[in-house]
Amino acid sequence: MESLVKLEGTKMRGIFEDELKRLHGKFTEMGINVSEAIYRASKSFIDHDKALAQQVIEHDEEINEEEIKLEDEALMLIALQQPVAADFRQIIIVLKASSDLERIGDHAVGIARESIELKGEQRVPEIEDDIGEMTNNVRSMLEEVLDAYVKEDEVGAKQIAIANQQIDKAYANVREKTIEMMKQDSKVITGSASYLMVASYLERIGDHISNIAEWVVYNKTGHLAELTPDHHPEEN
Repeated sequence: MESLVKLEGTKMRGIFEDELKRLHGKFTEMGINVSEAIYRASKSFIDHDKALAQQVIEHDEEINEEEIKLEDEALMLIALQQPVAADFRQIIIVLKASSDLERIGDHAVGIARESIELKGEQRVPEIEDDIGEMTNNVRSMLEEVLDAYVKEDEVGAKQIAIANQQIDKAYANVREKTIEMMKQDSKVITGSASYLMVASYLERIGDHISNIAEWVVYNKTGHLAELTPDHHPEEN
């Protein structure tokens, strides 16, 4: 009888681990889709491609549905398997981190809407290059945080949070340039406001990626702490 109980316990444990692995895989897939949304949204803005921007907006519903499915499956796993503390923590992380991914998707939609609403105002290639670079950097951060998530890499997650400081600086740089441009030429105020909005969305995306990095660290340590890098006043 005792051996049968142990066998049943081993079987249930195997089922739980398989379901948890599947949950992690779906989270990673959602992250890849969100990264593609960031790329398309920024490209639509820089290339003045309203059709591509509309695709980003329409695709956002799929990202929202991915989050809902993740939540449903995570809650079902809790209800059916009654996980121990360490396992429960991993499920909670999926719930929290997928919420950050959904918000990143919303910000990609915000960028796409700016692409559609901008109506042929004067464009500034230098600032658009800066926005393109910001996009590449946040996408690299997202790819790295997904890798850290899969590998449960605490050190890598902390490095990602520190990298977000560069995104903040890039946003400040775009903001400074656009404000100066507004002062020099009042005719470009509308276009300049769009640059500020897009850079702001990218800066917020960086913050959400840092949040995911914090959840990766929490998974390893059991402690949730804000990953605040050291600030050097002379570099601000």
